[in-house]
Amino acid sequence: MESTISLIVEALQYDFILKALLVGSLIAVCCSYLGLFLVLKKYSMIGDGLAHVSFATIALALLLSASPLLVSIPLVILSSFLILKLNEKADLHGDAAIGLISSFAVAAGVLISSVAGGFNIDLFSYLFGSILVISNLDVILSLVLSAVVIFTIFFFYNNLFAITYDEEFARVIGLRTRTMNYLISILTSITIVLGIRVVGTMLISSLIVFPTVTALQVSKGFKSTIFISTLISVSCVILGVFLSFILNFPTGATIVFLNAVCFVLCFGLKKLNLA
Repeated sequence: MESTISLIVEALQYDFILKALLVGSLIAVCCSYLGLFLVLKKYSMIGDGLAHVSFATIALALLLSASPLLVSIPLVILSSFLILKLNEKADLHGDAAIGLISSFAVAAGVLISSVAGGFNIDLFSYLFGSILVISNLDVILSLVLSAVVIFTIFFFYNNLFAITYDEEFARVIGLRTRTMNYLISILTSITIVLGIRVVGTMLISSLIVFPTVTALQVSKGFKSTIFISTLISVSCVILGVFLSFILNFPTGATIVFLNAVCFVLCFGLKKLNLA
């Protein structure tokens, strides 16, 4: 016990651990808030699709020696708009549109990587996350953009709740449902890109889905689901960062694994009628 505490104290002496805790917690909050709207609208797979798009944008940024975050954010947002457009104009269901864009993005990412000389360590760290490479710029962008995401959700909470609960009714009463859907896609895109440093493009969608579906097992209302989801997500990030340091495990995979454990426990409680 004492050795574990000493290792945690030691971990807190490193700047990269502090950065990971800060950025990871911010991403966890954003994912929890957005996750509920996406899951209930049956659009949770958009996170997975945009994560695949971010793989291509990061490969492009590394090829151009540009900032991956600054390149990825606008391109991922444009891709989310394209998914919505395909859904509206091409009469494709959400999952089909997501499949088209994500598969094309993966192919483009592989081609770009091939042109650049193959998969290098930098690209690998973006695929599966690496807390060792979180820069000061990443921290600043995460602080600013996470604040934007959280403030926007609070400001438009009633509208977002309305289109999530019953989009047709929301349209009838005069809400701009199309605008709200685009707003959700923008916020999701930003959150996806911010999260790739901590858990990577291959795992970031799990951080959106797991806390929400876990909270839905034990919660009794909309706001309580958001609160429980946020609590689970932030706790898993903090515990995952420390466990990965102590046990020398990959941070992103550890965080997602802890989320999976929480889901199994809450699902078990629900089945036993204890929650």
